[in-house]
Parts: sequence; C-alpha cells; structure tokens
Amino acid sequence: MNIAESIRSLQRSIPGHVKIVAVSKTKPVEAILQAYEAGQKIFGENKVQDLVLKHSQLPSDVEWHFIGHLQTNKVKYISPFIRFIHSIDSLNLLTEVDKEAVKNNRITNCLLQFHIATEDTKFGLSLEEAELILGSEHFTNMHNVRIAGVMGMSSFTEDMEVVRKEFKTLYGYFRLLKSRYFYHTDSFRELSMGMSGDYLIAIEEGSTMVRIGTSIFGNR
Repeated sequence: MNIAESIRSLQRSIPGHVKIVAVSKTKPVEAILQAYEAGQKIFGENKVQDLVLKHSQLPSDVEWHFIGHLQTNKVKYISPFIRFIHSIDSLNLLTEVDKEAVKNNRITNCLLQFHIATEDTKFGLSLEEAELILGSEHFTNMHNVRIAGVMGMSSFTEDMEVVRKEFKTLYGYFRLLKSRYFYHTDSFRELSMGMSGDYLIAIEEGSTMVRIGTSIFGNR
C-alpha cells in the first residue's frame, strides 16, 4: 500500500475517538505531505531540529506532537507552535515548558511519560515521582501548561501478554491520577500508548492516542 492507502486503512480500523499520531521522524517532507493530503493532520517527531525544519516547510494547520526525550535547553525552539509534548519526565522539564509557554503567551498541552517497560533504557516517571510533581506547590503555581494525560512505551517484545499487562498498568495510573488530581478537569483525558505493532491491543486497553510510523510510512 502507498501512504494514502495506509492512512485510509488505519482510519477504518481505529475508532473515531482515537487520534492517530503519524510518526514522521526520519521521513522527508514529501512523504509527510502525502499523508497530509490523505487527511492526516497530526504528526509526531522526536528530534527538535527536524521538527522545527519540517514545521517551517509544511502547512500551518498541521498539529505537531513531540514524542521523544526532550532536553530542557531545546524547549524554546518548539514552544511557539507545539500542540502536545508527550514526554514530560521531570519537574525541571515541566518548569521549562511552562516558562517558555509564558513567553509565547500560550498554554502547552503535556502528557506525563511513565516508565512501564522492562527495558531500563526507556525514559519515564514512576507513579511516586509523578505524584510528587502533581502534589508540589511548584506545579500548582504553573499556569501555562496543561497536563492532558499520560504516555507510555511498552517493552520491545513479541509477547503481547506482557505488552497488554503494561498497557493495563498505564491505564491504572491514568485512572488514579484522574481521581486524585484531575477529577474536576475535562482536559485530562488522553492516554497515549500503542504503536504499529501493538496499537489494537492499546486501544482495547483504553488508548486515546496511537503513535504509528511503520504502518503508514513503511520501514525506516
């Protein structure tokens, strides 16, 4: 299938309430435009330099999501236009996002990234660390970040029962944080989990955002 056909196939297989984040990292602008012209408007990048360049070359109504590990000194480059940052894994990073959002007179949507996989190499918070952030006075004084939900990456494994268990764990974290910190906040509603190899399981376990690259653009 070509890119447009892949987009349409995914749209048929994914419920309407689930957002498709097309992972366009390493892909040229021409490939992203093919997806855009097929109706895909949300794209995810994991490198700030690539994201800034692509943002300058693509239509203004593209909704850009940052999905990789984000260094605090790079936040300022994407703050003017980024719609979602999926990878908040420290209070320092959230503080920097808030500071740059103030400068740009906007509110930045953020997802707390949790470490749910078996690999130590993946980034992410523990539940205890997330609660320390959300319960801090520092966080309550932030006004230009919106915690819109959570994100997690499953283990790199062919054992889908392991993956399902990790997604269940993340859903549990989402429900707990919702009840303790965001029960009055409608905007806390996003659960970003699932990629090309496991997005159907992720949707079964409550995902509202799936990050899909290979199934749209082919192998890297």
